Amino acid sequence: MRICDLKNKEVVNVCDGKVLGFVSDVDFDINKGCICAIVVPGPIKFFSFFCREFDFVIPFDRIDCIGPDVILVRVRVDEIKVKCS
Repeated sequence: MRICDLKNKEVVNVCDGKVLGFVSDVDFDINKGCICAIVVPGPIKFFSFFCREFDFVIPFDRIDCIGPDVILVRVRVDEIKVKCS
């Protein structure tokens, strides 16, 4: 599987069944040669264009399953929010 294949996949949290969004980026560790996390953009700020308050950064070890068109993760949403700068 290629990294670009992940961008077409929807991310679903199995803890509450909510859709988090689609993968937009990956966090890659060059020294270890592995993916550390996937990044899913958070919701757009209220009354803002092209601006997000936070992203979801999901550690790779929290991924339960990668299917043909969905990625199942097991996370607490408040723990994976990272404020956008």
